[in-house]
Amino acid sequence: MKRMLIPLALVALLSGCGVAETASTAATIAESEAEQAKQAQQMKTKIEQGVEAAEQTAAQQRKAAEAAGE
Repeated sequence: MKRMLIPLALVALLSGCGVAETASTAATIAESEAEQAKQAQQMKTKIEQGVEAAEQTAAQQRKAAEAAGE
């Protein structure tokens, strides 16, 4: 009976290590994806701000051109 329990205990311990490694890998991947999402959101915000600035500049130039044409 002891001969059967020792290999089973070893298998259980080694299986537990695999599960822990898988969970650790999944957590690392999730953290990486969260960071990528954060960076993408920051990039989107910068682009939106750039578009807004360009639109304001174009509006100012149109007003200046209209004023000069009057």
